[in-house]
Amino acid sequence: MHNKFVIEALDQGLAEALTNKIDLKTKPPGSLGQLESLACQLGQIQQTLEPEIRQPKMIVFAADHGIALEGVSAFPQEVTAQMVQNFVNGGAAVNVFCRQHGLAFEIVDVGVGQLLSEQGVELCKVAKGTKSFLNADAMSAEQCTQAIDVGAERVAQAARDGSNLLAFGEMGIANTASAAAIMAGCLSLDVSDCVGRGTGLDDQGLQHKTSVLQQAMQYHQGEYSAQQWLAKVGGFEVAAMVGAMLEAAHRRIAILVDGFICSAAALVASQINPLVKQYMIFCHQGAEHAHQRLLEALEAKPLLDLSLRLGEGSGAVLAYPLVESALAFLKEMASFDSAGVSRERD
Repeated sequence: MHNKFVIEALDQGLAEALTNKIDLKTKPPGSLGQLESLACQLGQIQQTLEPEIRQPKMIVFAADHGIALEGVSAFPQEVTAQMVQNFVNGGAAVNVFCRQHGLAFEIVDVGVGQLLSEQGVELCKVAKGTKSFLNADAMSAEQCTQAIDVGAERVAQAARDGSNLLAFGEMGIANTASAAAIMAGCLSLDVSDCVGRGTGLDDQGLQHKTSVLQQAMQYHQGEYSAQQWLAKVGGFEVAAMVGAMLEAAHRRIAILVDGFICSAAALVASQINPLVKQYMIFCHQGAEHAHQRLLEALEAKPLLDLSLRLGEGSGAVLAYPLVESALAFLKEMASFDSAGVSRERD
């Protein structure tokens, strides 16, 4: 178990001061909705009434999954390595959105079977993919810890480079199967309530995926901690995101949480240390039907609902301008006094 991630609760006294500052802006109280709570959260995370974003960055973790060999994905396993190359070349959706919104980008190999080229990739391989968790643990406890540490170290490096806001993404064919199994295990749900079409399975494919996952959960049945579930049915890239989220909160760095797979990592991280959730900004509700249920379990109110089902961290970058807007109004919007505007009558 990872006890090294000491996370401080956000200061409620500062929340009152921030809310007061927000309420004095030239607008009816609460009228900027979620942007107000976002501005307040970022101020608390940064321990200031004037929060700002420095060196925002997207880190995508990539790894292969043994469960892919059971035919649970619409895509063959070699697509993981091909997409890593696409990230390096700057051709994926997440690259496009990072360029558009000015986020730095990093791709980390935590367990890709066969990279096409190692150039432009942070090499932190734990193993060449997990085992199929149909009838074995996906990874050993030691490998799980190693993958968690990879994520933590990438965040530590980003912090040294000056980042105070990080988004995480993932690439790994069949990782929605892994995320569904993590969700089922950690929340004690039937896996059929947690499984979806991933990046595009048809009805027959969905039926097969559900059947494989039901067999897998039958094999792994028992009472386990979140980190044990992660090792049993998780992926190296999911474990790396867990470590990245815990380390980010430890360093008071705001975390942009992407879709279903990132939310599964957020679930594990929050069961390891519940305080990590205070540092998370949930960016969108994906098209995967279980994602809504997972967000409810996390008591999260996502910023967007665009029916996304791409992963990669793409939804987190799309929500980033809203974070910028929350800080812009806090910093630049006039107060009633400075603008000479009368307030509403009591």
